[in-house]
Amino acid sequence: MDKLIVQPLSQSRISTVIVIDTLDECEDEEPASAILSVLGRFASEIPNVKFFLTGRPEPRISEGFRLPLLAEMTDVFVLHNVELDQVNSDIRLFFRTSFLKLAGRRRRLEDWPDEQQLDHLCRRAAGLFVYAAATVKFVDDNRWDPRERLVLLLRSQKIGAREGGTLNTLYTTILEGAFGDGDPEDDAKIRSVLGAVVLVVNPLSPSAIATLLGLNTEGVLLLLLSANSLLVFQDDSANYPVRPFHKSFPDFVTDSKRCTNEKFYISPPDHHLQLLLGCLDLMNQKLAKNMCKLPDAVVNSDVGDLKDRTEKYIDPALRYACLSWHMHLVDADTTPAHAPTITPTLHQFLAKKFLFWLEVLSILGAVRNAVEALRITADWLEVC
Repeated sequence: MDKLIVQPLSQSRISTVIVIDTLDECEDEEPASAILSVLGRFASEIPNVKFFLTGRPEPRISEGFRLPLLAEMTDVFVLHNVELDQVNSDIRLFFRTSFLKLAGRRRRLEDWPDEQQLDHLCRRAAGLFVYAAATVKFVDDNRWDPRERLVLLLRSQKIGAREGGTLNTLYTTILEGAFGDGDPEDDAKIRSVLGAVVLVVNPLSPSAIATLLGLNTEGVLLLLLSANSLLVFQDDSANYPVRPFHKSFPDFVTDSKRCTNEKFYISPPDHHLQLLLGCLDLMNQKLAKNMCKLPDAVVNSDVGDLKDRTEKYIDPALRYACLSWHMHLVDADTTPAHAPTITPTLHQFLAKKFLFWLEVLSILGAVRNAVEALRITADWLEVC
């Protein structure tokens, strides 16, 4: 904070605004947000700068804003306290503008949607812009008639509570529309792919997800395209990272009380276990000595094309497995009943691929990961 922000801005005296979005998604176990604690110490030392922070009012964030150093210089704006009429007016304008743009790209959409449909959409949104954005994304699908998509939503949804019920019915409708009539034998594959999207440590591309899960890349891409209104990715590229459109979707699909359709429910312990085994299997298959074909007795810093070699010889799925397998071990269903499933694969990795794994971590500049991974593994072995 001092070297990156305070010193440069103090010396330059540039007038600026620094935005820190979704503060609640930071991994932080302190009683009060560590970021807010640091800001409280340094913010007064920076001239001509304002910080704009957003986040859900979780206890550690609320406590952070109450810290004496920060409370004096902070204005808190609670979105849920905004008059609902004003929010609905903004949402209606968003719907009208978005559908007008859609009509400009498609044929025979004059005077669509009508005022009654807009009224229904605004009531269902219940003040939630994420609902409005997801609705427009669902309707604006080149493979379907937007009028039919809108009617599908309006017929199938009930007006729920302000947040939970409204989004639950929206996400359920979209998922059922995407996969409801599919082959029941594909249900496990749908859950595996969606589970990978919402539970991976860092976003992966469809091709990397397919490699990690042992699936066909084209099949994974088709599944993701079916649910594209809930996701962010390039539908014409299997190599572009895919991630949830909004955090509320992972929250929904991993909560059995909200996602009541077993076809779509993602059990985090079960799917972390699947991802863990996928990572270990992939490393056991692909890790080898000197994967990047480096010259003998050379240090990484002396290899001018190290980045090119890394991208050529270590594919994204293997890179992810080497960096993140232990994070899935932390959250996997690792009860004693599952230990026999994990132990042989883990033993093979440690006995035969350990040095090659360290070599890859060195090339990736992530050797410190090994310390944390081995600590987590030791803790798991002690318990299981």
